[in-house]
Amino acid sequence: MACVDFGDELTCSICLNIYTDPVTLTCGHNFCRECIEITLDTQERSGAHTCPDCRAEFPTRPTLHRNVALSNIAERFQSTRMKQVSTGVLCTYCIHSSTPAIKSCLHCEASLCDSHLIVHNKSEEHVLTDPNVLQENKRCTIHDKVLQYYCPKDKVCICLLCRMAGVHDGHQVEPLDKASEKKKEKLEDLRKKIIQNREETEERLQTLKEQQHKLQNKISEETESVAALFRNLRTILDEMEKTVLRCFSERKDVSLISDLIRDLDIKKDEMYRKIGLLEELCHMTDPWSILQEPQSNKEDFYVVEENFLEENLEVHEDELRDIKLSQILYEQFKNLMLQSKKLFFGKEKEADLSLDVRSAGINVEISDDLKVASWSQIKQLHPGARPNLHRCQVLGTQLFSSGQHYWDVETSKSGTWSLGVGYRSMPRSGDMAEIGYNNKSWCLSKVYNCSSYSVMHNDEEIQVHQESPCYKFRLHLDYEAGKLSLYELNDPIRLLYVITATFREPLYPAFYVCNAWVRIQN
Repeated sequence: MACVDFGDELTCSICLNIYTDPVTLTCGHNFCRECIEITLDTQERSGAHTCPDCRAEFPTRPTLHRNVALSNIAERFQSTRMKQVSTGVLCTYCIHSSTPAIKSCLHCEASLCDSHLIVHNKSEEHVLTDPNVLQENKRCTIHDKVLQYYCPKDKVCICLLCRMAGVHDGHQVEPLDKASEKKKEKLEDLRKKIIQNREETEERLQTLKEQQHKLQNKISEETESVAALFRNLRTILDEMEKTVLRCFSERKDVSLISDLIRDLDIKKDEMYRKIGLLEELCHMTDPWSILQEPQSNKEDFYVVEENFLEENLEVHEDELRDIKLSQILYEQFKNLMLQSKKLFFGKEKEADLSLDVRSAGINVEISDDLKVASWSQIKQLHPGARPNLHRCQVLGTQLFSSGQHYWDVETSKSGTWSLGVGYRSMPRSGDMAEIGYNNKSWCLSKVYNCSSYSVMHNDEEIQVHQESPCYKFRLHLDYEAGKLSLYELNDPIRLLYVITATFREPLYPAFYVCNAWVRIQN
């Protein structure tokens, strides 16, 4: 019915065809532009202009206004009608003309045009569908009837006899159109979900690509940093080698040995000369000549220096014993480690920390240099201290809101202590005030007589194994990266744990002592 009504509404009353470039007169009626222009040209001879539908008269030739909305509707309707014609399915009952069918009845096994569809039976068994369905001869393999229904239970299409007397008797079946629409709705929902998943996948993929790009840039930076580090270390090693070799070339004992060799050569030549003169005297037969004094007539001619060689050799050996190669190398490698440390921590700032007396609890004693916090049974009256402070805690004076920083801390061998960071806004009293026991602080703790460390945050504890006793630690803070790295300053330095978080406020160094003490190393 809808198609018939549309066809009537979209038909020009002059040419009786679907509108082509429809225009509107001032009276509101629509016509094809070409049709109304021909009509108005004909009326021009009589001198009167009227509407072909309502006979409304116009004093002058009316202006034609294109009806854009009607034109679009007519084009779509014509396109649909052309598609129906292109299917090649014609109305079964139009025996005197070739009228395209717009629907097919699966019960009657007939195709219907607009006119015959109006008078067609509307009962339930007369299932209407696309004309191509009947043309494609989709029939039941058992009863050779057209498939009219769909059985959701068995998920198959069936004919009327299958529904009434076949194996599907009693099943809740649906007409093919209705079942198809339901399936389309499910497919549409599935399509929307897949589109949503695709969009989420694209977003995730974009995020991963950005992370990959950042990671590759980070790796490139770190690679260049490591390469620069080793270039500097090789330069330091070359300088160290030159220094060690210079120590050997500038040693005094080398020149002493040279002087000793020269002196011994002189003594040796003197001995050869004396030996020659003595041999001549020993072979003489004239007593007078033998008893005559040698020409040199030196007092020490007859003196034999029996200990000369041994004494000089002993002096030389003593000088060699003073060469302490291991000590030289130790000093040079120690310098190398210091240089390496500077290169490695080049981007970081060593924090010049002091303890904030105003934040110290009543059981915390602060040293005069503001570097040592000790537990005290005697209540401390700190000048300017704020009320309701945790009795065993103290904060540092410096706050960190950006960048990378580190500080070293030494602890007592006994008692309970905690080293960490926290917001100024963390609780000041009660059980939640201790650092690590609230969501505004993070710390490394060591409990008395416990063999391991504990990493604490928001009253959650993570055990960290302790391999050997250590009482010196480094806390390294990377604010933007949200990392607090905890190191043991043993030989070698060992990473204990890396705390990760999203820092939203400036951080202060925080310390807890109970029957213990901590000292800031600066």
